[in-house]
Amino acid sequence: MASSEQRGDSYPTTLEGFGYGFNEEGKLRQLDKDTGKLTDRVFDYQVYTSLSENQAHYEALGEVITEYVYERLVEKEGLKKVYLPADVPPEEATFIFSTTEKLTKPKKLLVLIHGSGVVRAGQWARSLIINDCLDSGTQIPYINRGRELGYEVVLLNTNDNYRTVAGKRKPIRGSRNPTEHAATVLEQYIRTSDPEAVAIVAHSYGGVVTVELAQRYPEFFKEKVFAVGFTDSVHSASLVPEALKGIARNWVTAKDPLDTPLTITKHDIPRHSAGHIKHEMTSYSCMSALFEFVEGRYSKFSKTTAEPLAKKAKGDGEL
Repeated sequence: MASSEQRGDSYPTTLEGFGYGFNEEGKLRQLDKDTGKLTDRVFDYQVYTSLSENQAHYEALGEVITEYVYERLVEKEGLKKVYLPADVPPEEATFIFSTTEKLTKPKKLLVLIHGSGVVRAGQWARSLIINDCLDSGTQIPYINRGRELGYEVVLLNTNDNYRTVAGKRKPIRGSRNPTEHAATVLEQYIRTSDPEAVAIVAHSYGGVVTVELAQRYPEFFKEKVFAVGFTDSVHSASLVPEALKGIARNWVTAKDPLDTPLTITKHDIPRHSAGHIKHEMTSYSCMSALFEFVEGRYSKFSKTTAEPLAKKAKGDGEL
């Protein structure tokens, strides 16, 4: 059991301080106290005798995990940290991550939106990062697969809504809540880049955010967004815009094999099995089926957009 001296404000600020590290498989493991080397021992929740203290310790570790993921996105995955809004000091702004610092007419753009709660940019589920591995709990596999397929990738940070300035907790302008954050990113970073084709992947409450974006920016979705992949989205079927139904699919928890079509409620988008019964695992478990869907949608979208250009070119050549 940990000593009381490690509690409260004195929690470590690094993984090593907590006695953990990630092995080559991306799994969190305990460090040997004598040698400092990784062992095979998994995360231990029962650090104290008190349930509340164990939970506080877990949450403190979670905050360090968030910083670890942020650093990894930049240092190992090569992403750029972009601050918004751009006209305030970085310490008062939110930030997102992108494969390029400034998007310029990207041919294919993939936007990743996590769910609600403690997760931040780059994460699907903190609990999976701690108890399973980085691949299942972070967005890194999606980033890598997106790049392989020729996408620029943008990671939203919709739960990053406040900063402490001069000792006072203040809402971040343009990021006071998840939907406002997403709208700010869309207006100030994505739309201004004039993307040719946009795909969105949204987990859990990220689906609610996406539906609200589609309601707020119908023309952008009609002209630019060719595919939306939800992973166990918690959106309301009655609020789904008509334009979204033809381009979206929701992979949900189910015992059925991956990608099995499931029944849907009236007005909702198609639901398919994510091939897993745990909500937090759906993004990772359905990834292959989701990208197959997205690429199929892109093939149709690119042909549709190419036809008018071909006709125009042919017309321009006729005298």
